[in-house]
Amino acid sequence: MYINLKLFRRALYLSLFKTRFSVRRWAYVLFFTALYWVMWLIVATARALDHVFFPGFKRQPIIQPVFIVAPPRSGTTLTQKLMSLDDERFLHVKLYQTIFPSVCFQRFFDGVVWLDQHTGKLLARFAEWMEKKFFGGWEDMHKLRFNQPEEDDGFFVYCFVTEAIFLLFPHVDELWGAGFLDDLPPETRLKVMAYYHSCLQRHLYANGPDKTLLSKATQSSGAVDSLRAAFPGARFITIVRHPYNSVASHVSVFYPVWRAHSPDIAKDSAVSKSYARLAVRWYQHLFDFGQRVEPASYYCMDYRDLTRNPREALEKLYAHFGWDLSAAYRRRLDAATERQQTFKSEHNYSLEEFGLSKEWIQEELGPLMDHYSLPR
Repeated sequence: MYINLKLFRRALYLSLFKTRFSVRRWAYVLFFTALYWVMWLIVATARALDHVFFPGFKRQPIIQPVFIVAPPRSGTTLTQKLMSLDDERFLHVKLYQTIFPSVCFQRFFDGVVWLDQHTGKLLARFAEWMEKKFFGGWEDMHKLRFNQPEEDDGFFVYCFVTEAIFLLFPHVDELWGAGFLDDLPPETRLKVMAYYHSCLQRHLYANGPDKTLLSKATQSSGAVDSLRAAFPGARFITIVRHPYNSVASHVSVFYPVWRAHSPDIAKDSAVSKSYARLAVRWYQHLFDFGQRVEPASYYCMDYRDLTRNPREALEKLYAHFGWDLSAAYRRRLDAATERQQTFKSEHNYSLEEFGLSKEWIQEELGPLMDHYSLPR
């Protein structure tokens, strides 16, 4: 199982020896590093056993997968949940499946669920308690549930090429490739994509070999060229939200974690600004990708349309790719649209509180804003 040891070693070096000493940060880094390696070894062992007990996964085709890719806080979660309702067509990924990307683990959990359903569902109630305990603080920003649709970020944690590492190692500029795969050397990109391909093969093999894979990953905003090369025939869906809103929201999601292990990181610190630069670079990269990719395999939605009328937005998306909406899916989509129209986020943020400005956004993304008619 591939891991980018160069990035891993550099992350540890920067956090432990190139940052002002802090007992709290050292405790966080050392604890989570130990936990990371325990999980890495467990998962690597299970994936090795897949070759013994479930070798058929290696022949599992991945035909025209669908990738939902956009900068964070742009409506990707909503789009994934709406499309996941079309379970006759798509197979999505759940959070626990990204934590344990192995057929052996999938079969193990299938057995645990069956047993729990026949013994009072004690484990299900325990899982609900854990979700509230450990994920409760994220409810207003990104609701996490073990058994709900989730992005593919968990797969990439094990190879250490993911923006998630910036939660613990907020050295964005020095570890840039972790959040921007397309900027890494070609041989590294091939290794990461080979590992990811094997994760998706296992997932399809274990859960729906005849379905179309539906993936959502905001961090893939910096990896679309790698995805396109690794998955010929893939379909890409992106969403454009006004960067005044999404960039600030992007930083606000990570900031509470930075404060937990490094209280000296201020809201308007260099860390916040470098993380905002990553978000802006993702915007630019996706915009450039949209100009180069074949229109038949690419569709861009306006966040305003998506949130105003999800059903209409999804109907246009389906029409673009030539997909039919079944009667059952239409009913689910109608119900989801009614719920969305009563939803109101309580997650408040602004560019200014993170030391950013609208003028800076305009300088970086002016052509993009004009192209999509986003007001300055």
